[in-house]
Amino acid sequence: MRRRRAYFPFSQDQIDSDMIAPHALARLAEAPGALDVYDCPRGMDARLAAAVAAQRGGLVVFVAPDAGALVAFEAALQFFAPDLPRAQFPAWDCMPYDRVSPSPEVASRRCAALAWLDALAPTTPAVLIIAAGALMQRTLPRIMLASGALGVRAGQELSPERFRTFLETNGYAKTGAVREPGDYAFRGGLIDLFPPGAANPVRLDLFGDQVEEIRDFDPETQRSIGQRAFLDLAPVSEALITPQTQQNFRRRFLEAFGGEAGQDPMLDGVKAGVRRQGVEHLLHCFYDELATLADYLPPQTVFLLDPLARAAMADRWAQAQDSFRTRKEANPGARIGAVDRLYLDAAAIDALLSRFALRALHAEPPQSGQPGLSLQARRGRDFGPERAAGGAVFDHLAGHVETLAARDRRVVVAAWTEGSRERLGHVLADHGMENFAPIPDWPSFAAGGAQRGVAILPLEQGFEAADLAVISEQDILGDRLARPRKRRNSARMIAEAAALSVGDLVVHIDHGIARYDGLKTLDVQGAPHDCLELGYSGGDKLFLPVENVELISRFGGEGEDSQLDRLGGTAWQTRKARARRKLRDLAVELIKIAAERALKTAPRIDGGEGAFEEFCAAFPYDETEDQLGAIADVLEDLGAGRPMDRLICGDVGFGKTEVALRAAFIVAMTGRQVAVVAPTTLLSRQHYKTFSTRFHGWPMKVRQLSRLVAAKDASLTREGLKSGDIDVVIGTHALLAKTIGFRDLGLLIIDEEQHFGVTHKERLKQLR
Repeated sequence: MRRRRAYFPFSQDQIDSDMIAPHALARLAEAPGALDVYDCPRGMDARLAAAVAAQRGGLVVFVAPDAGALVAFEAALQFFAPDLPRAQFPAWDCMPYDRVSPSPEVASRRCAALAWLDALAPTTPAVLIIAAGALMQRTLPRIMLASGALGVRAGQELSPERFRTFLETNGYAKTGAVREPGDYAFRGGLIDLFPPGAANPVRLDLFGDQVEEIRDFDPETQRSIGQRAFLDLAPVSEALITPQTQQNFRRRFLEAFGGEAGQDPMLDGVKAGVRRQGVEHLLHCFYDELATLADYLPPQTVFLLDPLARAAMADRWAQAQDSFRTRKEANPGARIGAVDRLYLDAAAIDALLSRFALRALHAEPPQSGQPGLSLQARRGRDFGPERAAGGAVFDHLAGHVETLAARDRRVVVAAWTEGSRERLGHVLADHGMENFAPIPDWPSFAAGGAQRGVAILPLEQGFEAADLAVISEQDILGDRLARPRKRRNSARMIAEAAALSVGDLVVHIDHGIARYDGLKTLDVQGAPHDCLELGYSGGDKLFLPVENVELISRFGGEGEDSQLDRLGGTAWQTRKARARRKLRDLAVELIKIAAERALKTAPRIDGGEGAFEEFCAAFPYDETEDQLGAIADVLEDLGAGRPMDRLICGDVGFGKTEVALRAAFIVAMTGRQVAVVAPTTLLSRQHYKTFSTRFHGWPMKVRQLSRLVAAKDASLTREGLKSGDIDVVIGTHALLAKTIGFRDLGLLIIDEEQHFGVTHKERLKQLR
């Protein structure tokens, strides 16, 4: 079944036209050939793409220099035109001529984008966002993509075996549990698969050869979350293995590399219908002629070229040539195709772009006499000088906002995340800018009467246009540092069977210590099922389905001396019962200590929202969920009116110091003192640098005390602690000396307490 033509509900009246004069917009959208567009900074490019797509009534292709710019452009497009159809076409996320394939996610997204283009009606306003490397890269012919399309509807007949063949031919990978794009699994009358471009995997419920239901399901819980009437499928790999492509591969492979290549593992894999790692780098052997992205585009397509896109393509070409040369030098017999078999050079790119309307974007204004068109936009103000001077950045921001308002410009403050948007809203209100309300997108903001708002729009720099000024969070607070979020699962929990090696000891929650003997495929009710084989004492075996892998964890003891439990024996249950009793006794003792502590009182310390929110906004990362939870617990302790004795645990780099910084800030702002004790001078010095940097510009004194501090400075620090002149002190065990006194110590922070000796720990107890 061929894919249907897609028509998307989008019209020109959903795009604002105030950003550019009508005659200029018409020229941008309709003029043939190439045109230079000036005064178009980042952020404005997404607004321009949406306007051109609506004006022209067709496809706009934006070429980003790299994956980061691609993601940022899509986020901006989502803000300025949330209903505009769009797709992403990334480049491979592996090096040219690497021995590994592109990741399943990237391969799936590329195929999904090609299928989206194949189904797109030529007059539908839409935007395709591509990386520069993706424009250079050749891909599978359009006719082959169409041959791999299939539509499935509830109620239709579907042969499971023929469907299995279809999935394997089109690049789907058989797994025990479907979790990533391109996975599939047969489980009796259920077929799970993760189609390209889908937000969630899909489950087909069959009765015999009839599709009874089609449901989306959560890949983590494997539970159904919605029902659908039909499913459109496309390939998830550009290297399709069909009888024809197998013949093509053998013939072209031998022609290119000679008869001695007949025993090559890659050739044997394709012959057996197996995609070996890296086979995509021989894509030219699968088909008589590879396609380019241009072969999938309507003739009236408009290209928007990022200012750095051509340089990025030149770098990618040089990288491909260097990789080819390196592989050949290391192994002259390496069976890899010439660079131009997989990639387009600069001349070929120019020839491709000449077939379409091209708009080369420039952030700067044109030089005198340069032809082109100006959007009359520019980069927004950066408050870096105010930050460097230690001034009140938000007061300067308030003045700038008033200046923009006097010029009849709407103002949007662009935050990176939902949390930073909420925090910035509080800080803006505290500095007299109360009318900055959260806004979901530009169309709803423009349709209302509000003139100011805070939006989730991850731009590195803001911009100013005739009707709009966008001020980015980074403009106000400085560089924001991206940090990948960590999964909340325990580090000891095994997330995938691939994390285990044969012979590893594991602990089953019900059956105790076992030895992992590998992954086995069992025939269960006529269907193959992947299971973990666990060996127990006496030769007993337990086969655990991979979808129940959460029932086991790695054994934490020494493997050589550990004794396996007997399956069905009582030893494991006895040890569990003994451990429960010890835990119960320990819990009783802890409850007793907690009850005694709860009877004591301490001053209530309230963090408030004003200064504290402003301090938090300067944190250059997105807080993790666990970090936010720890901060909230500490704030609750400080405001509870009882002594706090809290342990913060986490690996290096997980943000424990930021928890301490925020607690110290709250306490110090109330006039009470904070002491930070570290076990080494190096760690003490690191903390002093961090605290001094974060507290710069706030009315508090930070000092350090260790053996490396000069005697005179140390004496002044001791005096300042006794008089209350010093608010925060960071030091080693020197802070624990009996000669150290505090006027009003409100918070003691101990880093790596386990490294302190018995005497020091006793002193710490006294300070508590």
